[in-house]
Amino acid sequence: MIAAFPYPTLFGDITVRVVSVGVDGDELPYQRISQAGRTVALHQAGRDGWETAVLRVKVTVPESELAEGPWSDVVFLAVLSEKATNARTTAVLRRTAGGGAEGAIELDRARYHSRATLDVSVVATVDGVAGRLIGSAKDPWYVDLRASTPERGQEIDIVETDFGAGEHDWLRAYRESVWIVDTTGDMPTVYLNTGAVEGLVELLHGRGGTASERAVRDMTHSMIAQDAWTAMFHSAAGDLDADEDGTPIMPGGWRESVLRSMLPHVLPDLQPVDALHEILRRRAKGYGWAELQTGVQFAAGRRSRNGRNLTTAVRSLDAARDTGGAR
Repeated sequence: MIAAFPYPTLFGDITVRVVSVGVDGDELPYQRISQAGRTVALHQAGRDGWETAVLRVKVTVPESELAEGPWSDVVFLAVLSEKATNARTTAVLRRTAGGGAEGAIELDRARYHSRATLDVSVVATVDGVAGRLIGSAKDPWYVDLRASTPERGQEIDIVETDFGAGEHDWLRAYRESVWIVDTTGDMPTVYLNTGAVEGLVELLHGRGGTASERAVRDMTHSMIAQDAWTAMFHSAAGDLDADEDGTPIMPGGWRESVLRSMLPHVLPDLQPVDALHEILRRRAKGYGWAELQTGVQFAAGRRSRNGRNLTTAVRSLDAARDTGGAR
């Protein structure tokens, strides 16, 4: 949704680029920064005990429009945020001669858990009112504290909340569910019910532990991932459209990534273009959709590595049973 403002705003694109990242004073290897994917991977960045990351950013704006517009006291703000923890950090960037801005923002590992969003806002005085938003970055960056390689395909927000007593009223109808996958927004969101199973959230956040604890944690992650992949595929397939000639039009954003990664396993005998045609045909004709679910289930299970994690869990249970018998 595009917000409407009762005052003038910037029309041209505002772009942000992470030029380098420092981790506890040392430079993060550049291959951990994906300019094309606008993602920074900090997990396993060469050290396990890092505390602070400093992201150096550069912002470009339509210079002439910014200079000639009806505003003053223009300020560029870099904003780091994470829905899962409600963490938020801001930093003022310094203006550059070219009309843009550059500077740095600090990410404190103790405040962020899995995936932070880096955005840039431009605020100014307009019509005598200070602090009005006149523009924001066209595409944000993502700072992943878990991935070892910068992959934009991992864009899933995880929000931890009590379905029965949390701030999201619509979740109360699902208070008995452990998690819910929402694919209606620009980014898929997994809502994890903190009031469903006592100790589950702590287990999912944990590291190490006994073999049984690791097995349960990995299996739970796989179950959530399979539900997410299944929901994302159906959302992406539902948004698939065709032009006047009947040629499929691939949806943008994460929906395109989901279709491209799953279709080869959902319809393995078809080339990607033919698979898109088949999806449209089955959806339009109203038959053959149920038969497609086997392929969707297989593809989602493959992406979430259910088989491997289930094998590990069974072996862990066998080992625990053998140990108990020996005692």
